[in-house]
Amino acid sequence: MGSPMKLRARADGDVVEVKILMAHVMETGQRKNPAGEPIPAHFIQTVTVTYGPRTVLSAQWGPAVSANPFLSFKFKGGEKGGTIRVNWVDNKGDTRTDATIIL
Repeated sequence: MGSPMKLRARADGDVVEVKILMAHVMETGQRKNPAGEPIPAHFIQTVTVTYGPRTVLSAQWGPAVSANPFLSFKFKGGEKGGTIRVNWVDNKGDTRTDATIIL
C-alpha cells in the first residue's frame, strides 16, 4: 500500500474541482543503479476517481508519468458535502484508496 494521497475537492455551484497529489516513485525501468543493474519498472497503471456510485475519471498511465504525480480536473454534478474517492493500482499490484469531502 502506497503513501496517503493529498486530496482537495471544492465545489463552485455544480462544478467540482479535484486536485490530487500521489506519492509514488514512478520508476520507468530504463534507469540503472550505481552497480549498473537495471532498476525494475514500478509505476501507477490505473487511476479511478468516483463521486458516490459514479466514476468521474478513469485513467491508464505508463512509465512516462513523473514521480509523485499531480492530477487536477473538474466535473459537473457534484455538491458540497459529497465524498470523492481516488484509487490507483500500480504494475506490481500495489493499491491505494483515499477519500475527501467536497468543500
